[in-house]
Amino acid sequence: MQGALISTYFLPAVLAIIMFNLGLSLRISDFKRILRHPRQLIIGLMAQIIILPLIAFAIASISGLSSELKVGIMIIAACPGGAVSNLITYYLKGSVSLSVALTSVNSVIILGSLPAIIWIALSQFVGESEIITMSVQETVLKIFAMILVPTSLGMLIRHKKRMIAYRIEQVMKYLSVILLAVVYSFVIFEKTGSDRTSIAEYLEIAPWVFSLNLLGMLTGFWMARFSGLNIAKQITLSVEVGIQNSALAITIASSAAFLGNHQMAIPAVIYGMFTFFSAVIFGLIIRKWVKPSKLIKKSEPETQQELEVRG
Repeated sequence: MQGALISTYFLPAVLAIIMFNLGLSLRISDFKRILRHPRQLIIGLMAQIIILPLIAFAIASISGLSSELKVGIMIIAACPGGAVSNLITYYLKGSVSLSVALTSVNSVIILGSLPAIIWIALSQFVGESEIITMSVQETVLKIFAMILVPTSLGMLIRHKKRMIAYRIEQVMKYLSVILLAVVYSFVIFEKTGSDRTSIAEYLEIAPWVFSLNLLGMLTGFWMARFSGLNIAKQITLSVEVGIQNSALAITIASSAAFLGNHQMAIPAVIYGMFTFFSAVIFGLIIRKWVKPSKLIKKSEPETQQELEVRG
């Protein structure tokens, strides 16, 4: 009973709080700035919305894991990165404006892409007699309520009351970490308590989700590099494509408001445990050893932060 209440109400509420916190950090000027140079945004969206789900589908197909775990891998790919990817981009001196723009635009796009990708995953990997009924319309409305509404509210507060937004954000960034820890613990506890998940099972899943993370980062990097974007944007797209929103994936998989399947949430839990570190290491490698691409156009705008990366 207690687990059902947490699954139905607590997990969606946690996600709404996290998205509200993300909204507090967004500015309308972020959208205006990036829309003046849409090419880099389009490249990032293609990598996140189209290529990464195809990679996830290929990984799930050859993994030999259970049907639920295969769907879990696809759910990760359906949930583009959130505040964590913005934070990592900032620390690596990437293009924060591009990172924020991708996060913002994706918060709208996934209203349609997320239900579609999950429906495809269920259709392909779960037997027809076992397919979990998902009303696309109902799911979109729930995602809208959980993602776009709190994000927009945060942006509105940031726009109208900047100092208040800053103070709330200082508290929320710590609260979000605590709530995420609770979400992870809940999924692990529920799964372990139900059928004694062994460490061996987690180790069996880990290489596949790590492959998704690594191939995602490589995809973002090479697409940015072959498109002639500077190193700061190569780092940004590596992080944005490689770091998915594990909190959203866990909520979609385990909350009774959506799929209500803790088995499907396990890949996202494992994924979220190491991707922060792998993204930082990958970004540092780019900064230290990758030379600027000869394809970079001299007319491409670079902020002072981006010039520092190249130096």
